[in-house]
Amino acid sequence: MDEIATRAGMESRRRLAVAKVLGGWTQKDVADFLGVHPVTVNAWMRAHRAAGADALAAKPHPGRKRFLTPEQEAEALGWTADKPTDHGFPTDLWTARRLADLIRRRFGVAFHPNYLREWLTKRGHTPQVPARKAKERDEEAVLDWLRRQWPDLLKKRSPTPPTSS
Repeated sequence: MDEIATRAGMESRRRLAVAKVLGGWTQKDVADFLGVHPVTVNAWMRAHRAAGADALAAKPHPGRKRFLTPEQEAEALGWTADKPTDHGFPTDLWTARRLADLIRRRFGVAFHPNYLREWLTKRGHTPQVPARKAKERDEEAVLDWLRRQWPDLLKKRSPTPPTSS
């Protein structure tokens, strides 16, 4: 990375500019020397006069503000454990678009579904498709078959002959 592009590099340019102007250079000459606009040198000088050398220091940039608070994130992630129909959707399939819609309705924060997929992945949620079950499936009959007939089938199965190595 270019030294000038770092915060420390930019700070050293500001300090050098102020030192040269205080040493007798014109602001235009300092701007030409550093390759910046004269208005920029003027702003650095005004800051120095107003607040001293501290005004030239590199300032931390914490990044943009979070869209959701940690509590809101936890609540949104908790919704994925619920059925989407519990939240007013017509089917039991969560999609990024549906979750984005729910976040927008509840918290007033608009996420693009593509970003939301990435956001969910970073938090350990991967795309899931619900297991399909036939509408005609009779759970009682399946459990009864497993209790009564499956053990008999296991007993009738012949043992697997050993393989020779």
